[in-house]
Amino acid sequence: MDLSSALNPAIQVTDLWRVFTSEAQVEVPALRGLNLVIPAGSYIALKGRSGSGKTTLLNCLGGLDTPTSGKIQIYEHEITAMSQEQLTQWRRSQVGFVFQSFGLLPTLSAYENVELVLRLTGKNRKELHERTLFCLERVGLKKWMQHRPFEMSGGQRQRVGIARALANQPQLILADEPTGELDSQTAREIFTLFRTIARDEKVTVLITSHDVLADEYVDRYFRLKDGQIE
Repeated sequence: MDLSSALNPAIQVTDLWRVFTSEAQVEVPALRGLNLVIPAGSYIALKGRSGSGKTTLLNCLGGLDTPTSGKIQIYEHEITAMSQEQLTQWRRSQVGFVFQSFGLLPTLSAYENVELVLRLTGKNRKELHERTLFCLERVGLKKWMQHRPFEMSGGQRQRVGIARALANQPQLILADEPTGELDSQTAREIFTLFRTIARDEKVTVLITSHDVLADEYVDRYFRLKDGQIE
C-alpha cells in the first residue's frame, strides 16, 4: 500500500484545533492546527507521550468530542458539520470503538455483548445471530461465546471488544490503547488481529498506543507532540 499518495483517503483532518478551558479560565490547547490524511483500508498508530493529544484526536475523529475549529472528513462525511443527532447515527452505522478497559457489560456473555450492538441496526433475529457468530469466529472466540467477561482472560475480553466493534460492519475502527492492560505476547496477538481485520474486512483501523510493539504491525505510525504531528 502506498500510504504517501492517499488517493483514496478514509480520514482527512484540516487545521484541527481543540482548546480546553481550565478552572482558572486559562485556555489549554490539546490540538494545535493539526493536519492528517489516512488512506482507506490502512492500519495506523498514533503515538506520543501522555498529554500529546492522541486520545483527544481519536475522540474528535469518532465524534465523541467537538473540535474548537477545523475540519474532519471521514469518507464521504464531514463530521464537523453534523448535528449531535447526525453524529449519533453515523457512529452507530460507520464506526467501531475498542477501549483499553474493554468496556464490556459484566453480566452479559460474549455473545450478548456483541449482539447488543446489532439490536440497534434493525436486523431480524436470523441476521443478528449470523452476524454475531461471524464476528466472534473472526476473533477466535466462537467456542467461548457463552462465557461472561469474568470467566475470560484479558486478551479474550479484548477480542470480544474487537468483535463488538466489527458488529455493525464499520468503515472505521478506533482503538484507544487496546493493549494497555495486556502482556507482551497477548499484545502481539491483538496487533496481529487488527492487521488481519484491516486487510480482510477492508476496514480502516486507527489505534493509539504507547507500546513499541505496535511499530512492527501497523502500516505506518504518526507521532504527536504538543498537539501536532511531528
